[in-house]
Amino acid sequence: MSDLYMKEALQLAGQGRGRTSPNPAVGAIVVEKGKIVGRGFHTWAGRDHAEIIALRDAGEQARGATVYVTLEPCCHHGRTGPCSEAILAAGVREVVVASQDPNPLVGGKGIVRLREAGVTVSLDETHRGEAERLNEPFFHFMKSGRPLVTIKAALTLDGKIAAPQDNVGWITSAVARADVQLVRHYSDAILTGLGTVLEDDCLLTDRSGRERARALLRIVLDSQLRIPLQSKMVTSAAGDVLVVGTSAASPERRKALENAGVQVLIADGPGGRTDPRKVLEYLARQRYLSLMVEAGAKVNWSMLDGHFADKVLFYYAPKILGGLESLPVAGGKGRLRRMDAILLERLTLHPISKDEFAVEAFVVNS
Repeated sequence: MSDLYMKEALQLAGQGRGRTSPNPAVGAIVVEKGKIVGRGFHTWAGRDHAEIIALRDAGEQARGATVYVTLEPCCHHGRTGPCSEAILAAGVREVVVASQDPNPLVGGKGIVRLREAGVTVSLDETHRGEAERLNEPFFHFMKSGRPLVTIKAALTLDGKIAAPQDNVGWITSAVARADVQLVRHYSDAILTGLGTVLEDDCLLTDRSGRERARALLRIVLDSQLRIPLQSKMVTSAAGDVLVVGTSAASPERRKALENAGVQVLIADGPGGRTDPRKVLEYLARQRYLSLMVEAGAKVNWSMLDGHFADKVLFYYAPKILGGLESLPVAGGKGRLRRMDAILLERLTLHPISKDEFAVEAFVVNS
């Protein structure tokens, strides 16, 4: 039965995805005499954590009960009180934890606090992997200090993302595009290059229809701040658009963008281009845990070649463009020898529709 209890706690945690950032998504179950008496999951940073909600739901039945929780209970005072103290105050007898908290402020201290107070604490190794995948950006951020960067692209089977002339229409199906909206929903920020904005006049919004903890931050790399003031990105800006330029850009252009409600970040890099590293540092300071890259071949390559990308998520359609002028998913200079190719690991295939699939893999940045 314990397996079923933790599975339900994980399902509850999943309901908070996209609604908790910069906090992790957590689910909790309170079980007394083989019966679930309390349930809870976390939403919105600063509101009650999953354990608090589940204990409140259980009421007096929490005394002597077992709590199943997907992430180690916190033991520090933040925007809310420590969950470990709430568990002790409720008289809980046992706690089962799926994953330890990578936050240095917790990092095993919550478990130690409970054990020292006489509560039996066990780690559920069976579900640890699933619990950590559920909060992949949070674990990555806590360990690396920067957002998890995923390059997303829609490709033909021969690896092309755009034709040399007319690019009206879509490479992938409506089913695949709906799946992408979910990926956007689970992301804190999304990045593209000026070329994509000029070509597509894109919005890059989260159109999943699901509520979020905060707006998806839309980022454009634009060294000279040339993005049109009439573009959909600019006219729809409501504090959720960040244009990244260089000090060579016109001060008048910067002022015009800021007057239109666009944030401007100056991030000088080599060769008069913007520096992605400074963008990631900015996002880290603002506690954006994840960044999705939806861009063209040049930006994709710069993120891969500069060791900024952590993952790829490629959606493949049953089509072939061919030719030497159609754009590949990653352009630029590329690697000149096969032995120097960028390596991927932990590859997963995801069925999308009848004839489409997605490849998810992690970049080996050794």
